[in-house]
Amino acid sequence: MWSSGFIAAGLGTPVASTPTLMAWRFLFAAGLLLAVVLLLRRSWPGSGEVVVQGLIGLLAQGVYLIGVVGAIEFGVSAGTTALVAALQPLLAASLAGPILGESVRARQWLGLTVGLAGVALVVAEAVRGVPGTAGAPLWAYSMPFIGMSGLVAATLLERWSSSKARLEALPGAYSETTLDVALAIQCATSALFFSMLAFFWGGIEPTGGTRFWAAVSWWVVFSTFGGYGFYWLNLKFSSVTRVSSLVYLTPPTTMVWAYLMFGEGISSHAVVGLVVCFGGVLMASRGA
Repeated sequence: MWSSGFIAAGLGTPVASTPTLMAWRFLFAAGLLLAVVLLLRRSWPGSGEVVVQGLIGLLAQGVYLIGVVGAIEFGVSAGTTALVAALQPLLAASLAGPILGESVRARQWLGLTVGLAGVALVVAEAVRGVPGTAGAPLWAYSMPFIGMSGLVAATLLERWSSSKARLEALPGAYSETTLDVALAIQCATSALFFSMLAFFWGGIEPTGGTRFWAAVSWWVVFSTFGGYGFYWLNLKFSSVTRVSSLVYLTPPTTMVWAYLMFGEGISSHAVVGLVVCFGGVLMASRGA
């Protein structure tokens, strides 16, 4: 479901700016999540935990989406953006050891490298052959790196926030936060962030009619409640390296989505890359 966001981007970005789309996405998502929290009478965390969850949302949603979707909007090819974003598992694995004390085995490193090679095969033609990519401003190529770094930082912060290290560093500030409460805080933070951006970049008013709302609905249901929610759910039970390796499946899965929904072609290189990606993820997961 993580790849569903790229399909929604294909639906929404032709009719509205990234901040406008994201503002409405997270306004609806936050509203629905807050309703669930109230209905289930969940206990609200302390101010320290609210700040941590808000920062996670700002990094994983705000920084990541502005970097990835914004890069495409400013002319960087989707293939180049996907390839840069696919560096996330390697960066996360490199930092998980010194920051969290998680060990990464040789088989996992091999799986991560194989997975990245598979991603490169999937997006190779997009990187080489997309017309108009040369027209993107030079600074726009830094946006995918910034976005990818935001997701890595959020992943490490979330893992640390529920660890013994945080309990020792901030005694009395830690409380076990349920996933629905955490997502509600994160989405509310992102709704505020993107609403402020939208006022200065494209306007907050929804445009594009049915297509706009179809994209927003798709993002809320599949990307936010599905892909994003399951990402953090998996992180509660698995290592950073194992969960991050699943990101390698995003480009090939997006390729299949695009074929089924938009009739986009699938090359032989992409099919080989798809198989290699699955192999790399399997190696990284079994080595955990």
